Amino acid sequence: MYAAIGIVVLIVMVFGGFAITGGALGPVLEAIPHEMLIIGGAAVASLITGNSLHGLKAIGGCFAKIFKGPQHTKQDHIDAIVLTTRLMKLLRTEGPVALESHVTEPASSAIFAEFPRLLANKPLVALIADTLTLIVVSSGTLEVHAVEEVMDNALKTHFHEVHEPQHALQNLADALPALGIVAAVLGVVKTMGSIDKPPAILGGMIGSALVGTFMGVLLAYGMVSPLAGRLKQVIEADEQIFHAVKQVIIASLHGWPQPLVVEGARSGLGHDVRPGLSELLDALRGR
Repeated sequence: MYAAIGIVVLIVMVFGGFAITGGALGPVLEAIPHEMLIIGGAAVASLITGNSLHGLKAIGGCFAKIFKGPQHTKQDHIDAIVLTTRLMKLLRTEGPVALESHVTEPASSAIFAEFPRLLANKPLVALIADTLTLIVVSSGTLEVHAVEEVMDNALKTHFHEVHEPQHALQNLADALPALGIVAAVLGVVKTMGSIDKPPAILGGMIGSALVGTFMGVLLAYGMVSPLAGRLKQVIEADEQIFHAVKQVIIASLHGWPQPLVVEGARSGLGHDVRPGLSELLDALRGR
């Protein structure tokens, strides 16, 4: 929501400030559609050239993240820690056989069914289920550092894919000023072809050409780059739940006491989604 508010404020302040200081909006508004046809068309073309179909779909979907904000709530983080802690407790108290049915078929698991929002998060469920399945099939003989390395590799791959739309938007922001110059140069070429026109007409044509540079810079630093930055913030906020799950699994495998396990996972969360330790311990007790 704040991204939308920011864009509205940007437009009002830039164009409103120009009008208040005596600028004529008419010529600018008249030139914008033509300049945007060039700049916008070149920007879309660059995205198509530099991305696969999967990447383009991801870029299109990233705007929902930008305007909605982080996917995971404070309760989601509590549920993730509670779910993973319960699974690790089952492994410790009843052994790999008791855990196997829950992690090989999470959709049919009574434990996972208690957390429907988490169950709908396929990457998170895959991280939990795949890691614990690996422990189950090895009968608990894996070294902890090996499990941690496998989890780190899975997280690295997942986060790399998730960040690709953000990188694409930032690259577009970096390119937009140059694309604005392209539009401006073409406008100058058009003006030079009409050099025999009266000064008033030439002035309008030169002004239209400069609107191309203006739009390229405005879009780059006023819109696309901030949107890319906001997307990065949202993605990094949504990554925290994965790190919390990893912390619970690794700390449990090390044999840490349960309060220390959940504190290690809780303390790695941002303040806006971090539950209190007592709140988390109460959730583990089912209160």
